[in-house]
Amino acid sequence: MTWSLPPLAGLLALALGYLLGSIPFGLILTRLAGTQDIRSIGSGNIGATNVLRTGRKGLAAATLLGDALKGTVAVLIAARLFGFEGSLVAALGAFLGHLFPVWLGFRGGKGVATFLGVTLGLYWPLAVVFAVVWLGVARLFRYSSLAALCATAATVIAALVLASSALTLLLAVLAAILWIMHRANIRRLLAGTEGRIGAKG
Repeated sequence: MTWSLPPLAGLLALALGYLLGSIPFGLILTRLAGTQDIRSIGSGNIGATNVLRTGRKGLAAATLLGDALKGTVAVLIAARLFGFEGSLVAALGAFLGHLFPVWLGFRGGKGVATFLGVTLGLYWPLAVVFAVVWLGVARLFRYSSLAALCATAATVIAALVLASSALTLLLAVLAAILWIMHRANIRRLLAGTEGRIGAKG
C-alpha cells in the first residue's frame, strides 16, 4: 500500500503510543501491593514473568493485563484519530515505550505482553495465534522466554498469510526487537540454565 500518513500525524501517533506504552504497570502494582521493588529481584525486569517471582499470581496477572491493554488502547485510539497507518505507528510507539520508558531511565520490560496487546488491537486473529502458541509451548516446556520467542515467530508467519504487508512488516520488526531483548534468555536456554515459569530467584 502507499503510505499516506502526514508527518505530524505520525509523530502524534508515535508520542501517544510511547506515553501509554511507558506506563510501568509491574512497578506500579507491586508498589501499591507493598512488595519489594520488582527491579531488585529475579531478572530485575518490570514485566509479568518477574512479578510472578514475588509469589503473587494475582499481581502477575494484573501486570500482564495492564501491559497488554496499554498497547491495545494505544492502537485503538490512534486508529480512531489517524487511521490504520496511525495505528501501526502507535503500536511501534507503545512497544518502544514499554521497552524504554523515560520514567525509569529507559529500562523497562521485554515487550511480550505489549506485543500481544498491539497485535490484538491491530488484527485480533493474530493475537489468537500468539496466545495459542504461547500457552502450548509454556505448558510443554515451562519456559516463558521460549514461549514468547515461539509465539512471536508464529505470529509473524501467520501475518504473512492473513495480514497486509504493512502489518506484517511492523510485526516482523517488533518480533526482531523482542528477540534481541531476549538474547540473554536465548543464551541460557541453549546452556540449559534458563529459569522455568513459577521459579523464584
